[in-house]
Formats: sequence, C-alpha cells, structure tokens
Amino acid sequence: MKRILILPLLTLAACDLPEAEVAAPDAPTTVIPAMTLPPPPPRTARTADQFDTTSAADRQAATLVSAGGAELGRTTATLGSPTEPGIWLKTPLVTAVSQGRIRYQSRTINVELRPSGGAAGSGSQISLAAMRLIEAPLTGIVDLTVLR
Repeated sequence: MKRILILPLLTLAACDLPEAEVAAPDAPTTVIPAMTLPPPPPRTARTADQFDTTSAADRQAATLVSAGGAELGRTTATLGSPTEPGIWLKTPLVTAVSQGRIRYQSRTINVELRPSGGAAGSGSQISLAAMRLIEAPLTGIVDLTVLR
C-alpha cells in the first residue's frame, strides 16, 4: 500500500493564500517633530566640538519642549559613541524608536529614544550632543528622567 504525504502539499498550497489585514489599535501619543539626522563626524575629529555635528537649528529644536507627556521612568546614563550623530538616548525603557524627552536637573530636551536591548535597570547611553545640551559632564554618570 502506498502512503501519500499530504502535509507538504498543504503547506505549499497555503503559500498562495492572501494575508488578512488587521487594523492596529489607536493609541494616544504626544507628537514631537522628528529630528533629522546630522552628518557623521569627520574621521579626523578629536574634540567634542568636532564630534558634535548637530546644527544650531537641531539644538534649538531639541530645546523647544512641550508640556505634558507620560513619564517612562528613571535611568542612569553614560556617554554613548561620539561617532553616532544626533540627539538620542539608548535605553531599556523603550522597545521601539520613538520621540521623547529627557530631564536632567532643571534642563529638559527632546531626544530620539532608541531601544538599547538591555535588561530593565541596566542603564542607558546618551549622545554627545544631548549631553552637551543638558550641560552634563561628558565623563560622568547622569541620572535622567525619561518621558514620552
């Protein structure tokens, strides 16, 4: 008696089925204009001024902070790679890239929040431009409040 294997045939037949569209639920969000990514620093960069390629307009946009927003949590942060341009925070407090804000002492700025992939409580990395905007010591460990 011959045995016919039907499972492989069914698997191949399912490849032509149309995908079902599922609408994503609407979630309230605070809209912060996306910042454009500045150019990378030159290979010859050696100083903080040379590594920070953000424009005056980028820095001004980062300091125009709107009121409100949900607090995501607190984190400690150190300086991230100075070769990665922009005003950002890599943190385990988010799972997807989004716009948000950080507060350090009395200063609050807009940043791009990037997932770090680390475990909760593992700390964060902050861009050189963001560290300069909040006037934090570049070699220090800073305590930040992260907001969406």
